[in-house]
Amino acid sequence: MIPIVLDGKAYAAEINEDLKRRSELIVKKTNKTPVLATILVGDDPASVTYVKMKGNACKRAGIESKKIVLPESASTDYVISRIHLLNEDENIHGILLQHPVPEHIDEPRCFNAIAPEKDVDGVNYYSFARTAMNDMLFGCATPLGIMRLLDKYGIGLEGKDAVVVGRSPILGKPMSMMLLNRNATVTICHSRTKHLDQKLLLADIVVAAVGKPRFIRSEWVKEGVVMIDAGYNPGNIGDSDIDNIKKKACAYTPVPGGVGPMTIITLIEQAIFSAEMKYGMLP
Repeated sequence: MIPIVLDGKAYAAEINEDLKRRSELIVKKTNKTPVLATILVGDDPASVTYVKMKGNACKRAGIESKKIVLPESASTDYVISRIHLLNEDENIHGILLQHPVPEHIDEPRCFNAIAPEKDVDGVNYYSFARTAMNDMLFGCATPLGIMRLLDKYGIGLEGKDAVVVGRSPILGKPMSMMLLNRNATVTICHSRTKHLDQKLLLADIVVAAVGKPRFIRSEWVKEGVVMIDAGYNPGNIGDSDIDNIKKKACAYTPVPGGVGPMTIITLIEQAIFSAEMKYGMLP
């Protein structure tokens, strides 16, 4: 069996061509360029790299990136005050608070301070509630990017058994809701799940979002599994032993080049959608 490589890099490049067209149309009709504001608190090297990558992606799609860098010592209230300024700025169409923030900052409070119409990363409670109710405005970028990738390659979801390993509020939980909304039967596993290997062996689709390098072993998944590795660890290592799992999978995401590019292009697309919504340009 030759597995399908779910090539997020190639698909993101394809989507980008349409995004350039849409952003050009916004500029032509409004004389305004869509703007994504990114808040970076501190100087974590990985976060700095991610913010730079997102800025480059904005350029490729024809939108502007506004970067706000705050000191590591910034308080929760100060971060929220900056978010409020961006909420009120008519020229800002999307707001992203780079995750993770320093430990002393109340991240959920900051996420929930983002205006729903600018929450293009889909991280506040309002966005999650709409996702859970299958009435999504903005979805969390990583799980929504995964869903788009599955659709691109014709991976059927209805009636399939899916196991999501990870329960973070911006990946595992919304991923589970999106799969459930598409009529998959979803099991959510986490660090305290007993007999994880036995549960994974029953899965048609596995989403690895646990944040541990090569955590999911090849002997834990069955022949013909669809393996989605949403992990990114130092050294371009995912959350699964993908080199061995792909030998028995029917489809899989490479690491890198699978989920990561889809996360970024989904974020950019939602920023453009926000601008279209603001200017009355939705179909």
